[in-house]
Amino acid sequence: MKQSIRNLNIRTQGKGLSEITRPISDWVASLAVDTGMLTVYLRHTSASLTIQENADPDVVYDLEQFFARLVPEDNRLYRHTMEGPDDMPAHIRAALTQTHLSIPVIGSRLALGTWQGIYLFEHRRRPHRRTIVLHAIGQ
Repeated sequence: MKQSIRNLNIRTQGKGLSEITRPISDWVASLAVDTGMLTVYLRHTSASLTIQENADPDVVYDLEQFFARLVPEDNRLYRHTMEGPDDMPAHIRAALTQTHLSIPVIGSRLALGTWQGIYLFEHRRRPHRRTIVLHAIGQ
């Protein structure tokens, strides 16, 4: 059994989804792990990870709009407001999504579906540098 770990640093442009499939799949391919499991873990509380369709950009747009309606930026709704009106909504959005993903590796490739991509979902308005830990295990 072989294990590998890598930190992937992503600079976001502020609120929204950024596809990060390519750097992750390139790293997995470089490992020569034929069969295994990849864990993708985000080390932050105001952003999240998701697997979504990457063929039609309307999916990303609709997700962003849905979360804006579901968890509005309104300081009257929250006690935790010291870091700005987008901070507590960012924590709630992260709680509703995921901070880690598990993806099988088959034939040295991620076992994603045809239209699936891995996204970093930034929930804060301003750009951030986010760290993602990649852990692959397999043979």
